[in-house]
Amino acid sequence: MKKCLLLLGAVIFLLSGCGTYNYDIFASVSGVITDAADGTPLENVSVTIIPGANSILTGADGKFNFSDLEEGQYTVSVQKSGYQSNRKTITAVSGETVNADITMAIIPTN
Repeated sequence: MKKCLLLLGAVIFLLSGCGTYNYDIFASVSGVITDAADGTPLENVSVTIIPGANSILTGADGKFNFSDLEEGQYTVSVQKSGYQSNRKTITAVSGETVNADITMAIIPTN
C-alpha cells in the first residue's frame, strides 16, 4: 500500500509539470556594412534599428547584431562620416535571424 501511494504521488508530481507553457521566442537582425565600391567591411558605422532606436557601432569586421526583438517590421539605418547614409527595411520573424547587409557609398567630392 505504501509503495502504491509513493507511485501515485510520483505520477501526480510528473503530470503536474505537463502544463502548457508559452515561451517568448525573439528575433535577431544581423549583417555586415561594406563599402559599395570595393566591398571592404566598414568599421565604426553607427547602426540604428527603428522602432526601438537602439544604436550600436560596427567592429573592424563591419558586423552588427540586434537580438531579443519582437516579431515585426524594422528599418536598419546606417551612418558614417564621409559616407552617404543608407537604410534597409526588414521583417523580423520569431526564432530566426534576418540578414540585413548594407552597402555605403563614399560622398563624392567636387
